[in-house]
Amino acid sequence: MTTATDRFARIADRYAAGEAAGICSVCSAHPLVIEATLRHGLDHGSDVLIEATCNQVNQDGGYTGMTPADFRRFVEDIAAEVGFPLDRLVLGGDHLGPNPWKALPAEEAMGKAEAMIAAFAEAGFTKLHLDTSMGCAGEPAALADETVARRAARLAGAAERAASAKDGSLPVYVVGTEVPVPGGAFEALDHLVVTTPEAARRTIEVHRAAFAAAGLEEAFRRAVGAVVQPGVEFGNAEVVVYEPETARALSATLGALPGFVFEAHSTDYQPVGALAALVRDGFVILKVGPWLTFALREALYGLSAIADVLAPEAGAEALPATMERVMLASPDNWRKYYPGGDAEQRMQRHFSFSDRIRYYWPEPEARAAVDRLMARLGEREIPLPLVSQHLGQLYADVAAGRTEPRARPLVLASVARVLDIYAEAIAGRSLGTERGAPS
Repeated sequence: MTTATDRFARIADRYAAGEAAGICSVCSAHPLVIEATLRHGLDHGSDVLIEATCNQVNQDGGYTGMTPADFRRFVEDIAAEVGFPLDRLVLGGDHLGPNPWKALPAEEAMGKAEAMIAAFAEAGFTKLHLDTSMGCAGEPAALADETVARRAARLAGAAERAASAKDGSLPVYVVGTEVPVPGGAFEALDHLVVTTPEAARRTIEVHRAAFAAAGLEEAFRRAVGAVVQPGVEFGNAEVVVYEPETARALSATLGALPGFVFEAHSTDYQPVGALAALVRDGFVILKVGPWLTFALREALYGLSAIADVLAPEAGAEALPATMERVMLASPDNWRKYYPGGDAEQRMQRHFSFSDRIRYYWPEPEARAAVDRLMARLGEREIPLPLVSQHLGQLYADVAAGRTEPRARPLVLASVARVLDIYAEAIAGRSLGTERGAPS
């Protein structure tokens, strides 16, 4: 039986054959985002790719408290609830390397990274992004390409050994990295530089050589993608939109790299036409994460305002006020990312495109506040004028009967609205030009 992993492993060949082979890679551990993603895949009959980053999920628990095996069970339990078939699910590991332990000496950090990637492979994650680009204790921040590739091959060897001991698909690899590191960027967006064709070719060839030196030629034949910077990024209040002309030379490089496509990170908040152009130009693996939790937060804050109208409770604290207290009590996940004075930081805590608030939804106080909000609204039908006032992005779908005007469906619909943009772009319906033609 052909599985989603089998189809993903052929993504470069499918792209070269002219198929709409793009795929949206969902990077989130929020249960409502995962549910919305699986329901969206079910409704559209499409494969779903869900990834966990090295900081989010690892053998020590990451910031979610989940190991790779825990994360797989978490996703599969939601899939069972919504009826999503597991043969259409690909689980991925993103930025797998020493980043969580880069304060340690390199050998110690790499030992941790080997244990992590083995845990991902043992748990059945079949799309593995190898990222060993960061320097560890006593090393420069940027490492030589050969060092990066040698360490990536070392991790691939650990993944191959772990996966071979299990029944199922062997891993498919993506190599290379880009700014930002997992967790978000510090750099100003005016320094954004598109990857050069020479750098993209060198990334692939130096990894090919390192895998061969480690006796991993067969594993490298399962490498299908390289992470590059096509000129897309977002900050706290800005979005750098893809301009095909600036990446035309990089896109053309794929003609000399058979078996490869490009993976683009930070595609959040791109217009549908820009996403479609990315897919057309070979950047077919589209990473999205903060946009999904941004849409989740929009819906929850809107419902909080609606609850104050429909179900007022004396002394009840609005959800934004609760989240403000939670974030102020533990500022490490936002303080160094949000510059400015008190008023600017307050705005960014709640409304930044970088969406650092996503790190706080798992906090017990935040979870309890969301549960109370959903209980206040329950199965109550929300009047259309309040949808228009507080959830305007969903008004048309509610008015047309496509979305139920109840709290939980509205939250899921807010996330699905973002996924709809990716689905439209991947299908190519938003772009009338042929691949490679001027936009």
